Amino acid sequence: MTQASILVVDDEQDIRALVCEILEDEGYRVSSARDGESARQAFSANPPDLVLLDIWMPDIDGISLLKEWSDSGRLNCPVVMISGHGTLETAVEATRLGAHDFVQKPLSLAKLLATVKQALSAGAAAQQPPSTARSARAPLGNSPDMQLLRRAGQQAAASSGAILISGEHGTGKEALAAWLHDQSGNTGGFHVLDRTRLAGSDAEVYLLGKEQSEGALGAAGAGTLYLPELQDLAPDTQKLIAAALESGRFTASGHGSQPLACRLIVGLSGTVEQATEDAQVTPALMLQLGGLPLHLPALRDRPQDIPELANHYLERLSADEGTAYRHIATAALNRLRNHDWPGNERELENLIKRLLVLGAEGEISVDEVDELLRQGGSDAIPAGVTVRPSSFDLPLREAREAFERDYLTYQLRKAGGSVGKLATAVGMERTHLYRKLRSLGIDPKKVGGG
Repeated sequence: MTQASILVVDDEQDIRALVCEILEDEGYRVSSARDGESARQAFSANPPDLVLLDIWMPDIDGISLLKEWSDSGRLNCPVVMISGHGTLETAVEATRLGAHDFVQKPLSLAKLLATVKQALSAGAAAQQPPSTARSARAPLGNSPDMQLLRRAGQQAAASSGAILISGEHGTGKEALAAWLHDQSGNTGGFHVLDRTRLAGSDAEVYLLGKEQSEGALGAAGAGTLYLPELQDLAPDTQKLIAAALESGRFTASGHGSQPLACRLIVGLSGTVEQATEDAQVTPALMLQLGGLPLHLPALRDRPQDIPELANHYLERLSADEGTAYRHIATAALNRLRNHDWPGNERELENLIKRLLVLGAEGEISVDEVDELLRQGGSDAIPAGVTVRPSSFDLPLREAREAFERDYLTYQLRKAGGSVGKLATAVGMERTHLYRKLRSLGIDPKKVGGG
């Protein structure tokens, strides 16, 4: 029975009592707070392993309290937001500040417990770099782009320099990094940095450490360190990493100068050209990473790889989920090949999982695939745009990106392909809008008026 500690913050006494009772029945140590001030006191007195934080409270809103903890550098545990009035803007802001997930009121017992379990697992993993006890498969696909990627990846793995992996969300950058680590023959561990802490105010402490604790750069030893979402890092954090790569050393408070023994693999969402043009990456860091760039193509650009990927996920997920293996009809595979896959491989994996867990027995038909894809929305999005149900299976960052792609595509069609009219319609400054369209892979000329 677990002894993880959870702080429940909610101004509604009935909900607070119910959540506490449910969690205590599951074996967690639970404390509670009815408002922001009592939450501050409880958080400081006994730092929890997880916080369930209501957004709307009488003295301070949950977003402001989350920001307060994040800015102070004391947010060393995952936070799950609770809300009965969730909006996309609230979700975006909470994610930026470090929230792990959202649960909606009225609370679902199964959803709450699953979210708590997942958040605690993620929090525990963030406290120490995970080892390389994992099966790292080679990137799948026989398209020319993937054949070239595997060859370039093997060459990069055989070298000793830092590697930059670019690609859209969901293309498999972390999985590629794990495969590169295995290919390199490095006997140290494969460690994945916590993207929330990297983008937070305590990034320097997280990387370098302080008097009483070792930072991630030192803890990785001679292993491989994967740094995700480079574009989200503050310029000062990027300069710190660039200096460490250039000199081969880093300086930690209380520990003096130390050699950088680990190998760094960095993930970038988007393309190197976009990141450079939009000044998302400092020139000094790009210089250090430019020698070994690898790019993962979007799934929509290599539809010939989809049958192999679909069959791989069918075999792996049927074993993982304990379900019967289902053969997929050729017509159904063709339907998958013709989908645009804004969430890339991760979206395909989630769809296959739903086909196995929620679908019928026997062969997967084209009608079954069509039904799930229809549930996920179509190009003809109605005026009351909402996040696709299929996006609920994605991490919050990717679900937000899928929504933004759908929303801006829909608005661009209404504007007849005019970015000027689109900027007026959505209330965005045109330069920023152009960057957003590029980052989402939306070409105004192709969207046009049809």
